[in-house]
Amino acid sequence: MSDWQRKSPLEWEAYVNKMVRVAVIEKHEYEGWVLTVDPVSASIVLATFLENEKVSISFVLGHAVQGVEILEEGDDEMKQRLSSIFAPEESKAYSPEELERRKNNLKTWLETNHIPVTEQGDSGRTLCVAGVLTIDPPYGPEACSSSNEIILSRVQGLVQGYLEQQQ
Repeated sequence: MSDWQRKSPLEWEAYVNKMVRVAVIEKHEYEGWVLTVDPVSASIVLATFLENEKVSISFVLGHAVQGVEILEEGDDEMKQRLSSIFAPEESKAYSPEELERRKNNLKTWLETNHIPVTEQGDSGRTLCVAGVLTIDPPYGPEACSSSNEIILSRVQGLVQGYLEQQQ
């Protein structure tokens, strides 16, 4: 068992949100920002930022780690960037105006495709499709709910297709 594997989770936490160089067996090295360290296997999850805002994720298996050197401390901006890597798109905060625009655009698109839709609730924030399915803000496929799984699946597919068409 290597020194790295003998460390405690609290010791590994000191590496999170930092740029590191990881030396592994057979003299290989990996560099990247530490997202997390698996407390069971001691494996390190590294993020490397590429051009076009793309991110490369690497997993360095804990048993192969020979040493870890901190190259750079992460500032608040980098910590935010790292924490948003796995955050779903829908978790982004939308302004009330943006939510209203998204709702109206989706409602218009559903009506254009001859799908009956009404607004529900006191503020009219919820869309109701055919009286059996509701779509809440932020009006994506994950915001659909219905007790009828067949209708739910089909409307989620339609909403996903609509969102992909908008991009």
